[in-house]
Amino acid sequence: MMAMSIAPSVMAASAPVPIAVQKLHHFGLRVSDVARSVAFYQDVFGAPIHARQGDTVCLRIGAGPAFFSLSPTGVGEVPGISHIGISVADFDSDRLTAQLDANGIMSRDIPAVGEAPLESALRTWVGGLNAGRPGGSDDLYFADREGLIYQLCSSSYCGGSDCESPESATSSGLVQLVDINHFTNYMSHSARANQFYLDLFGLEYQAYQGPNSPIVGVGDGRQFLMYVGGSQDGAPVQPGRTDHVSLSVTDFDVDAILAKLTGYGLRARENPSTTPPLSHWVSMRMPNRGGAEGGTPELYFSDPDGLHIQLQHVDYCGGGGYLGDVCT
Repeated sequence: MMAMSIAPSVMAASAPVPIAVQKLHHFGLRVSDVARSVAFYQDVFGAPIHARQGDTVCLRIGAGPAFFSLSPTGVGEVPGISHIGISVADFDSDRLTAQLDANGIMSRDIPAVGEAPLESALRTWVGGLNAGRPGGSDDLYFADREGLIYQLCSSSYCGGSDCESPESATSSGLVQLVDINHFTNYMSHSARANQFYLDLFGLEYQAYQGPNSPIVGVGDGRQFLMYVGGSQDGAPVQPGRTDHVSLSVTDFDVDAILAKLTGYGLRARENPSTTPPLSHWVSMRMPNRGGAEGGTPELYFSDPDGLHIQLQHVDYCGGGGYLGDVCT
């Protein structure tokens, strides 16, 4: 019996078409006191309010439309980073839902308030994210295998229906934001997560922060997603967690920024094992983690709820050099 050969074009056609992501676009914070957090972030960043939806307030990053939202925690919920927003070329909710389905992420109902993250795993939905928001064509979410939630949106999405007349910030800010730089996520199986997003979005590694710590480049050669953690096989028993978001700023001067944060009332962290709210600290990423000789400084602070925010130079790409701007 004659053996049959399979044409390369047929084999290629069986692989799902990657989702054409453009940039890291926005993120959500769940906080215990929205008014307090709005005041804090406006004091630190001078960020105007460019959208409101119910109890949710969206603060502009740089010139926009990038932003981050502040929403109240729900019953039994602790403060944290609720989701990561990524813009997609030629956004079409139906097409993207089909692409997610082809990657094993199935369309289902919106997760219920208080639903455990792993119960939402490998689910996609259109509508609000447990915040009482009205649904909309740009409200397309999905949760990965470990329950991390992402929103896919158009490049013009601003978190509201009218973002052309932002409410001015009450302060000019201590530092000026430029853009979102990266998210670092803790996973039960980091290698599996890395491969999943390389395949889902058609991306490549941008740099390595150690032999087993690649970073997934997104968009402009500076933004990235990082997945670190364990190597637990099988179904995850603990949900993934976004540890921190990094934002790029103008005039990245470590000593000057620390002085401003201290003057505002933040204190230097004393013990790396415990980080209280309203602290600041600097981690020196050494050559064994892809940093410069003598260290690449990475500056962090914690907000009123203890959420971690990293600040870096506009050219930081997670690579080598003093500014972390050398990526190949």
